[in-house]
Formats: sequence, C-alpha cells, structure tokens
Amino acid sequence: MMRKYIAIAAVALSATACVSTSDVEKLQSQISDLQDQIAQLKRTASSKEEVQNVNTKIADQTQQLLKSNAQLVTKVDSIEERMNSTQGSVEQTNYRLDRMVQQLTQAQHDIEELKTAKPAAAPAAVSAAPPSSAEVTVAPATSGESPVDLYQTAYRDYQRGNYDLAIAGFKELVQKAPKSDLADNAAYWIGESYYSQKKYREAIAQFDSVVTGYPKSDKVASALLKKGYAYIQLGEKNMGIVQLQYVLHEHPTSPEAAKAREELKRLGVNSK
Repeated sequence: MMRKYIAIAAVALSATACVSTSDVEKLQSQISDLQDQIAQLKRTASSKEEVQNVNTKIADQTQQLLKSNAQLVTKVDSIEERMNSTQGSVEQTNYRLDRMVQQLTQAQHDIEELKTAKPAAAPAAVSAAPPSSAEVTVAPATSGESPVDLYQTAYRDYQRGNYDLAIAGFKELVQKAPKSDLADNAAYWIGESYYSQKKYREAIAQFDSVVTGYPKSDKVASALLKKGYAYIQLGEKNMGIVQLQYVLHEHPTSPEAAKAREELKRLGVNSK
C-alpha cells in the first residue's frame, strides 16, 4: 500500500513541473518518511516471523521433553515395582532364615541339655532280671510319671516361657523323687525360671538350695554364677561381685568362671 502511495506521489511530482523548490523538497521528505516506514514495517514483519519460528521450536522441544519425562516416569515406576518385589522376596528369605536359625539353636540347646542330664536307670520291664537297690539311681515318682518324664515336661514348659508350669513341674520332681539323679538339675531350673520372671530374690534363694542341697552337683558353678547375676540385677553390686569372685575361686577352670570374669570386667573389677 505504501509503495502505491509513493508511486502516485512520484507521478504527481513529475507532472507538476511548475511546483516550487520548497514544495519539491517537502514532497521528497514525505517520500523519504514513507520509505523509512516501509523499511520499519519490513523489519517488524521479519521479527514476527523469527519470533514465530522460535515459539514453534520451543513448543516442539517442550513436547519432546514432556514425552521423555513420561517415558522416564514409566521406567522409574517399573524399577520401583521390581525393587519392591525384590525387597519382599528378601524379607521372606530373611524370615525363613531366622526361623531356621531359631530351630537349629533350639535343637542344639536340647542336645546340650540332654548331654548334661544324668542318665536314668532302665525300666524294670526291660531288664532281664529285677535290678538290685544299688542299680536303681532314679526313684519313681508317686504320680506314676518317671522323673525323666517329669523333668522333660517341666523343661519343655521352661523353653516355651511357661515358667509357672515349669516351676511346678520341677518342684514335683524334687519332692517326689529327691534322690533322683535329675533332682539337682530340677532344683537349678527352678532358680532359672524365677530369674527369667525377674523374681531375683526367689532365684537367689533357690540357687542357694542347689549349692547347699547338692554340693557335689555339676550345677553348683552355674548356680553361683546366676546368683551373682541376680544380686547385680537387684542393684546389690558388691554382693554380686563377691559371688562372681567366689566362682573364680571355687571353679577356676569352668565355663562359668570365664563368664564371671567377663562380668567382673564389665563392672570394672580386675580379676586374675
């Protein structure tokens, strides 16, 4: 449109030869302004095209980024799902391993207890001839159950945490078969049951009964050790230390002596 106006102005200029010089100059100035406006319009149009191109590129790049982000989110979700599945499998495996370890530990404990338990005499029905009084080392319980049966039942209760039942069973064995080779063990496990119930005074009294009532028993060292532990649990540290030192003095090479030495070290007491 501007070019049309300029062309018309140029024709008018050539047709008016009688126009004054100032008029010509004025017209030329107007034409120059028009030309500047045309150039400005061209530059503006070019800038708009560039801006449009830039906007188009930005829009394309944004779409690509959104698409990539969606793909990345999908991958992350898949990885998390696999990780959760793997974690669940690991937890199940750990649980099974823990159960197996517990069962193995319990089996080893049972084996050790059976090793330390003193053997009972064979029942009379198995013997080819009636045993003499010298051969009978386990007195039968009056309830009809043998000391071995009473002991095993009470010990199973102890293992399961049924301490009251365990105490009752062990006491029944001691009362009904005081001369049984298992009587000293039963007396000791009564003390252990009290200790597990945190009844430390009762435990101390019971461990004392093992030491005084069965001085030749292989449970004496353990009774002395646990007696020391019980005093420490009651806050009577000095009494506990005395008991632990007594274990070292009377049973220096026993496993209980090693435990007593370790406990004394923890308490800050030097021991030889």
